[in-house]
Amino acid sequence: MAKKAAKPVIVPITKAKSRAKAAPRASTPILAAPADAPDARVLDRLWSTVVARKDADPALSHSARLLSRGTAKIAQKFGEEAVECLIEAVSGQTTALVAESADVLYHLLVLWVDAGLRPEHVWAELARREGVSGIAEKAARKPALLAAATRKIP
Repeated sequence: MAKKAAKPVIVPITKAKSRAKAAPRASTPILAAPADAPDARVLDRLWSTVVARKDADPALSHSARLLSRGTAKIAQKFGEEAVECLIEAVSGQTTALVAESADVLYHLLVLWVDAGLRPEHVWAELARREGVSGIAEKAARKPALLAAATRKIP
């Protein structure tokens, strides 16, 4: 049984602190992958599995159960997993971050299947953006799209 990570302590930020610039973050080294680690093709296999389970018995398949509950429930589960992933990232729990990241990717793929998307749609969008500065890409968006976009922390 996996040991559950300790819950992070949440400290409220006062207005004075929220206006202060954060100190530059020290460079975090990228962990080396094991020599026998799978590559990103595992996502294609996972997507295929979710598609195959779309019409399966919800009592026998978690993917089928999620898909049978509809877009709102799938989106809720994706959001919950994303928040858990963020908590682990902020708390510095690398092992838990890996596990939560896998949960986020799984629920994202379920969301894509529900929406009728194929991974290739997203890969094409990533390829379109490749080599373009994120700042330049955002500046080039149409003003109407920016007005409808969600607000993000800079």
